[in-house]
Amino acid sequence: MSTSVLTGVAWPYTNGPRHIGHVSGIGVPSDVFSRFHRMSGNKVLMVSGSDEHGTPILVQAEKEGVTPRELVDKYHRVIAEDMRDLGVSYDLYTRTTTGNHYEVVRQIFLALYRNGYIVPRTTTGAVSPSTGRTLPDRYIEGTCPICGSDGARGDQCDNCGNQLDAAELRNPVSRINGETPRFVETEHLFLDLPAFTESLGKWLATRTDWRSNVLNFTRNLVEDMRPRPITRDLDWGVPVPLDGWDEQSMKRLYVWFDAVIGYFSASVEWARRSGDPEAWRAWWNDPEALRVYFMGKDNITFHAQIWPALLMGHNGAGDRGGTPGPYGELNLPTEIASSEFLTMTGSKFSTSRGTVIYVRDFVREFGPDALRYFISAAGPETHDVDFTWDEFVRRINFELVNEWGNLVNRAVSLAAKNVGAVPEPRAPEAVDEELKSTARQAFDVVGGHLRASRFRAATQEAMRVVSAANKYLSEQEPWKRKDDPERRDTILHTALQVVSDANTLLTPFLPHSSQRVYELLGGSGVWAAQPRLEDVDDLDVADRRYPILTGDYTEELASWESRPIGVGTPLSKPTPLFGKLDPELAETGPEWAPIRH
Repeated sequence: MSTSVLTGVAWPYTNGPRHIGHVSGIGVPSDVFSRFHRMSGNKVLMVSGSDEHGTPILVQAEKEGVTPRELVDKYHRVIAEDMRDLGVSYDLYTRTTTGNHYEVVRQIFLALYRNGYIVPRTTTGAVSPSTGRTLPDRYIEGTCPICGSDGARGDQCDNCGNQLDAAELRNPVSRINGETPRFVETEHLFLDLPAFTESLGKWLATRTDWRSNVLNFTRNLVEDMRPRPITRDLDWGVPVPLDGWDEQSMKRLYVWFDAVIGYFSASVEWARRSGDPEAWRAWWNDPEALRVYFMGKDNITFHAQIWPALLMGHNGAGDRGGTPGPYGELNLPTEIASSEFLTMTGSKFSTSRGTVIYVRDFVREFGPDALRYFISAAGPETHDVDFTWDEFVRRINFELVNEWGNLVNRAVSLAAKNVGAVPEPRAPEAVDEELKSTARQAFDVVGGHLRASRFRAATQEAMRVVSAANKYLSEQEPWKRKDDPERRDTILHTALQVVSDANTLLTPFLPHSSQRVYELLGGSGVWAAQPRLEDVDDLDVADRRYPILTGDYTEELASWESRPIGVGTPLSKPTPLFGKLDPELAETGPEWAPIRH
């Protein structure tokens, strides 16, 4: 039975190109998950987009000498191209500056307001003394007043997990220019988080199967619930949809508020573009739908606390009750698949600090599947992982080249040379059936890992089949069976069948090379569909166009099952599936990202 699966992918911030640390937590894991569910026959809706509001955009635009609109237009396209080249199969990758997004945010806001979950308060805001610009909480750092940790942000302390107010920090400084912020009184609208203490607490208590890193973090979320500001003093963002507020040019909705609503607004936009404006309901109103969100660990608060609270408030399901908003009962997350950080020499990837490897540089030199494989097999799934060129070279050369690429090349080459086609298995023996059984059984094991977002374990199990097939070929030695063509053909047929099965198992991880293997085995048509970049008109704003990522995934041929290979299918000598990396790369790194000793 088909299940509706929503894959919500954290929205990358549009102030520069993406580095491999970004896609290790969002792009690759979410795509592996989505491709697997499509192959399993489920109805997947994978959505995300560029997060384009907030003070950091203003800061970067000023730095580059362009308007905020020009800046986000530039980097939205860059990021969309990066995701396309990596093969991230979005049904819709859009942006937060669309007319559709503004309207959906407006409706969610008004539902929360009518239900009493948004309240005005006079508060203290941080301002830059030199520019007069409001400083977002996340751009203020200092010493945590609770645990004493340095580097706490103005909204929370990552060390102790407590929600903070920027004015509470000891020795606060601006991350933008290092100056001490000035705190002034201002009126803002707040999300009344304490009004979700009981309802959110009960819901979180039911999330017992989440990843341990998420569960450990969320246990503290409801212990110190404070009202959280949802407006800021700046002129770049979604206008406040209330009388008196909407006329103030320097009052906008806080970027965190409108960004998380993007999961839903992107679903609505996708439905409108599909020709059925109500199609989003299969993922958002059907309680049987699966809803899985992918992000880095620094976004757990927004996905495990803030976003569920907004959905509850819209639904009238917070502690104060209320009536459902215009979209009906919206589903809360099923799972928060949060990854840890991919680091470089022990530090979080950071463009400003020069510790960065950009996706486009990586893909240009090594291809998308090399990066996808490394992240899947060795990424920061449950703990921080330090990226090293040494480990990358080892993984690619010993696993992708020597194991998988070598198996494909040996099996297809031997069959092409000796038979010219897929041979007929004439006299199967127990050892042949055992290998084929190992491959067939792996579909349940690998599939179970992928359903639970255990990508490293899934990769290891798929590669275990590859290793078993290599061992089989080496022990059976079909190249020595010239005097026994029946046995030779049976061995080669067995090897090719397992190559086909292993290729299916690896398709979610390696969609580009899996297409090549499918064709090497005589297949035609689209095995693993790829996303495409399209320029489209804004649905609600005249004379505005922007690029989106989308794709035709329902027509792809890949399915999560063992399929018999066709006896007699012509075969040709293959070219290598992957190129071996120069071992020196492990010592030096590439020219564009050299190792600094």
